Amino acid sequence: MKTIFHIDMDAFFVSVEELLDPSLKGKPVIVGGKGTERGVVSAASYEARKYGIHSAMPLRTAHQLCPHAIFLDGHMHLYKEYSDKVETVLRSFSPLVDMASIDEAYMDMTGCERLWGPPLQAAHRLHEAITAKTNLNSSIGISTSRLVSKIASDQAKRNGILWIVPGTEANWLAPLEVKRIPGVGKVTEKQLATIGIKRIRDLAQLDERFLLDRFGKWGLALAGKAQGKDAGGWFDSEIGSNDDPKSISHEHTFTEDTADYKQLRATLVRLCEKVMKRLRDHGFHARTVQLKLRFEGFETITRAKSLGDPTDIDRDVIEAILNLFDTNWPKGRKVRLLGVHVSQFTDQAPQPSLLTGEADSKWRAALKATDKLKDKYGEGTLHLGGALKGVYKDRVHEAAPKDPIKKPNQ
Repeated sequence: MKTIFHIDMDAFFVSVEELLDPSLKGKPVIVGGKGTERGVVSAASYEARKYGIHSAMPLRTAHQLCPHAIFLDGHMHLYKEYSDKVETVLRSFSPLVDMASIDEAYMDMTGCERLWGPPLQAAHRLHEAITAKTNLNSSIGISTSRLVSKIASDQAKRNGILWIVPGTEANWLAPLEVKRIPGVGKVTEKQLATIGIKRIRDLAQLDERFLLDRFGKWGLALAGKAQGKDAGGWFDSEIGSNDDPKSISHEHTFTEDTADYKQLRATLVRLCEKVMKRLRDHGFHARTVQLKLRFEGFETITRAKSLGDPTDIDRDVIEAILNLFDTNWPKGRKVRLLGVHVSQFTDQAPQPSLLTGEADSKWRAALKATDKLKDKYGEGTLHLGGALKGVYKDRVHEAAPKDPIKKPNQ
């Protein structure tokens, strides 16, 4: 029987900001940008949440709900630094750790009793170690599955520990609202409500065949989740398996819609820089690039292109992305958002070309040097000349990885 911990840092971004400025404690604080800007809330203090403010809410809506709140742009490099500190503590307790995001992780503590004691004692020791290392609070859920442990850590907030004793998972889940199940968003919640499903116990009583017919494979996953089992999506993999990402992307929303051709192209170059840096961190080459273009009024198009050979060089992706942009942007039409996406990865470098082999080698040497500088001094250290007009201050929700964090190849 497994012992799985889920660790969730309490109001992580806000808590780091409070370390920088203790005067923020006890006040409604919102991280993500100014209240008058576009963008969304990346994190809100517990005091701000009392006004109905939550993550992913538009900043302007948050400002309307709580105009006296303190709005901060955030410091992503510091959040990553503290996230690394937390991960160091976790790995000192167990080698099987998955950083699900910058502020939460799963740990497989099975068989660690001799080292750290029974689950509850081990969790208390881990809890204290995280606080000692970071001066930050965390909540820990413990059970036999990732799903139940994640729900338990949420119920343990803030700064608490909750252990669901083996064999009691289904009974403990039964009275909770169905939206507590990870992956059940507003759309699924409404669909379930139309057939009378409001609590997890209601879901657990449904026949698997009915759920399969109604929701497809997701229905079968829901049936398993209602019983407290890991089912569907990322929960299917083993903790510590270190699955590699299938794609990498970055997006930027302009503060004001713009049709400035030079700014749009420069922003795309900047986005390509960020994507390719992450690609090289993982030791990959990409075969496919994709442009995301959102106009004023929210009309959105995506256009993709396959490259002749997989690449890890900025130049190749920039050229393809700019060609896609020039082909698909109606001149003069204002743009709200730009995005760059790469996929179809391989860890094998292509054979050097007789025509471009020497130039590629020089590019890789230069990029290797700039990557090291960026790792040491931050992303804003160096830029390609074509990106200068497109340099922008990262919003926290744009800079934070959206997919589970996996350790890049070293």
